[in-house]
Amino acid sequence: MDRAEAEALFAGAQVVHVASTTEEGEPVLRVVHGVVVRGAIAFHGAPAGEKTEAVGRPAVVACEEIVASIPSYFVDPARACPATTLYRSAQAHGVIARVDDPDHKAEVLEALMRKYQPEGGYTPIEAAHPLYRKAIEGILVLSVPLERLDGKAKLMQHRAPEERARLLVKLWERGAPGDAAAIEVIRRASPDTPAPAFLEAPAGCALACALGPGDVEAAVDLLEGAYWNQGVPRVVIARALLGATAWVGARDAAGRLVATARAISDGARRAWLFDVMVAPALRGVRLGEALVRMLLDHPAVRGATHVHLGTQDAHGFYARFGFRDRAALPPRPFTSTEMVLVRG
Repeated sequence: MDRAEAEALFAGAQVVHVASTTEEGEPVLRVVHGVVVRGAIAFHGAPAGEKTEAVGRPAVVACEEIVASIPSYFVDPARACPATTLYRSAQAHGVIARVDDPDHKAEVLEALMRKYQPEGGYTPIEAAHPLYRKAIEGILVLSVPLERLDGKAKLMQHRAPEERARLLVKLWERGAPGDAAAIEVIRRASPDTPAPAFLEAPAGCALACALGPGDVEAAVDLLEGAYWNQGVPRVVIARALLGATAWVGARDAAGRLVATARAISDGARRAWLFDVMVAPALRGVRLGEALVRMLLDHPAVRGATHVHLGTQDAHGFYARFGFRDRAALPPRPFTSTEMVLVRG
């Protein structure tokens, strides 16, 4: 893991572990909310107590991300030894320093608010603001420089590419929460991993079985203007993507997002497909077919006995997967009326 990745891991970590010593030399370990500001991990606390006693002492700050657990039977049907955990971690060694400059303290506190309360709902923190001047003076802010920074990733990168691909299939088949995202993390760490069958795509494209916040803008660009999104604000389209049970896509050779699709599913009885879109330049090469096939096989969708969608002009396309007009299906053994609550 390079320095930029290690810094990004610290920046995104929900909590940071800080290890140091007491005045008597006893080890002490604490968990704090931390942010990366001015090349250091910064955190805050009460103006008196244990944290103040740590100023000037060597410390180690660390964070980690559990990517996936790999049970032994993924590798060997009998031996327990192959059981392992895939993870990414980072740590920095330095001396705990006190931040006294009011503007610097305000910058740290504002960064903490943006990280842990990103929706806003407060007056931005500035050192000179009358709401915060006295509070900033009294609060303790500490930092540990990221000069000695290292990271480690255990993502099967030392296994043979074919073995990694086989384990990706195992993760896909298991389909535990986070497994689809883990597949993408592993593939990014080892681009030489062959695409398993469920990720096979037309030449020049790569399927992605788990999209995330970093893909929102590009996905909204694809979806904005579609007939079913007429008059729908970009922010609402974005919220729908992030709220999906399954959200998949495809990228071109340059890494640009060129297709997207999402589903809402209870995993057992009902699932609904939405927002299936392929960039115009890549239509006609069966990318949409590969995308929908993967979405239908997604762990969150594959168990649903009924998968629903609505379409204005793609009936023939969806018929390839077995979709039929609701009117052509056998009648239900009971009568019902579909009802809708419209809120906006």
